[in-house]
Amino acid sequence: MDSDQRRSATPTRRGGSGQPRRADAERNIAAILAAAAGCFARDPQASMAEIAAAAGVGRVTLYAHFPSREALLGELMDRALREATATVAAQKLADSPADEALRTLLRSSWHLLDRNLRMLHAARRALPAETVEDRHADILATVEQLITRGQDEGVFRADLPAHWLVTSVYTLILAAGDQVESGRFTSAEALAALEATVASAVRPN
Repeated sequence: MDSDQRRSATPTRRGGSGQPRRADAERNIAAILAAAAGCFARDPQASMAEIAAAAGVGRVTLYAHFPSREALLGELMDRALREATATVAAQKLADSPADEALRTLLRSSWHLLDRNLRMLHAARRALPAETVEDRHADILATVEQLITRGQDEGVFRADLPAHWLVTSVYTLILAAGDQVESGRFTSAEALAALEATVASAVRPN
């Protein structure tokens, strides 16, 4: 394959105009996302003006890439959830009994949640609840697979449908995060309470 063929075979990221995205635009996006993550970690109410200043870009540039605060929070949430999905996938949960695998999933997910807690808290305030849940679809699908497998193995209760147990686990994770955000729990206390409550909720009668 000659150089022209290699160039034509290599996918090029393009902007809305159909032209290759400029390197400075890529740098601006990276700077905005890094600044936004830092701003929301300090203050979930951080404004777009504060984020633009922290990123070293103008508000016009910020809004060109992220037309609203909701769009920016949505992108940050998506990135955090993609990282969580990859982390969970690396745990090889299928190699462990379902109850042990669920504990592993909770612990690995919690460490990422705790690191992004204030940003995710801001996203949950800014975005509709159904949008937030939809963005968790991959993680929730993994939890449902574990719950279903655990029911088949006899380690999780089968008197309730798997989808209800998944909803219960999801709600408990969010509640644990809220307890840390409000200062009622430390991160370690929240994780311990989460593990105990989930285990009690899914245990066979």
